Amino acid sequence: MKIDNRSFERVEEFKYLGTTVTNQNSVQEEIKSRLKSGNACYHSVQNLLSSSLLSKDLKIKIYRTMILHVILYGCETWSFCMGVKLGP
Repeated sequence: MKIDNRSFERVEEFKYLGTTVTNQNSVQEEIKSRLKSGNACYHSVQNLLSSSLLSKDLKIKIYRTMILHVILYGCETWSFCMGVKLGP
């Protein structure tokens, strides 16, 4: 495709904000990957979250700042992928 003397290549998939966007608008694999990364992050801080030395509020802050952000990174593209048809 050419717009204002610029050529754009048609691709099957590309990375945007760390998320793979496909021409089939499939985000299932990306979501599975994010959940797997979040699970790995959880296991890396499991000792902190199960510690009786930390308050519940502090554990919630750890979850929100570390685990949740890993899972939701790039989620802005999920609705884009599900709502816009890129392919034929």
